[in-house]
Amino acid sequence: MKLPDKHPSLPSKKTGILLVNLGTPDSTNWFDIRKYLKEFLSDKRVIELNPLVWKIILNVFILTFRPSKTAKAYKEIWMEKENISPLRYYTEKQTEKLREKFKSENIKVDYAMRYGNPSIKIKMKEMQKKGCQTIVILPLYPQYAAATTATVCDEVYRSLMLMRWQPNIQIIPHYESEPIYIEALKKSVTNTLKQIKWKPDIIVASYHGIPKKYFDKGDPYHCYCQKTTRLLKEKLKIKIPIITTFQSRFGPDEWLQPYTDKTFEDLPKEGKKNILVICPGFASDCVETLEEISIQGKESFVENGGQNFLMIPCLNDNTDHIKLLEHLTKKYLF
Repeated sequence: MKLPDKHPSLPSKKTGILLVNLGTPDSTNWFDIRKYLKEFLSDKRVIELNPLVWKIILNVFILTFRPSKTAKAYKEIWMEKENISPLRYYTEKQTEKLREKFKSENIKVDYAMRYGNPSIKIKMKEMQKKGCQTIVILPLYPQYAAATTATVCDEVYRSLMLMRWQPNIQIIPHYESEPIYIEALKKSVTNTLKQIKWKPDIIVASYHGIPKKYFDKGDPYHCYCQKTTRLLKEKLKIKIPIITTFQSRFGPDEWLQPYTDKTFEDLPKEGKKNILVICPGFASDCVETLEEISIQGKESFVENGGQNFLMIPCLNDNTDHIKLLEHLTKKYLF
């Protein structure tokens, strides 16, 4: 179609795919850690307290003392050669490999972080300028929770409010029971069982926790986690028991139970001294899996009498995971 004289040039019509992960500090520097924590912990869906009270607690206490502790954890798992966190590394790899699956000039694949860089707002603007009239958003959280998937939606909609020409938005809400996802988890377990020379007494499926009051208010997250574990059990068809636990609790409130760290302390006392751990709720290995589970969790387990402890890597950028991401996004493209 011929444009009128002096009409601004328009890019050809395209579709964007935007993978969105939680986020990561830009470095292990105290100020970068503090900046990241401030953005993350200022989200009203993450911390549901009186905003005025929480602002005082956050700025006076947490952002004064917690960055040092968090920086120490990130330094334990930071990828020195690439000078990035594992979460950013694997999210970039997922994006690159998914891009290879869509070899078309009219499909643009990129990633954003809910907190930190690159932001959802910046990436959506870039896609819109490139001519993406439809953007498919894939939050990399298999199990929906208001504090994860919903806050991605919030930021997407806030970004749309700043656009004169808004693209059509498709948001993939959750995929806790997607057969390709369950199959990928199953293969990660079976491949690990073939490689190790000892037999696990139990497999612990550890998910990020949320405060119990969020569940009491109607958040479906707990149910989705239990569903994923149940489907994985059914798919595996092994005699090794699999249990669901919840990690990463923060603050004095009660969170979803059983707690992962307490479970690691108790299992050896129950005679279960050889365990595998899988973290199905994390799309990429990160500080919660590599430092909290593989380092701190293992130390606690061994100190309490455990013998063999191994965390199965997250799906990261393996072939099965890229197949899943392709499947989840493809149905929104054509």
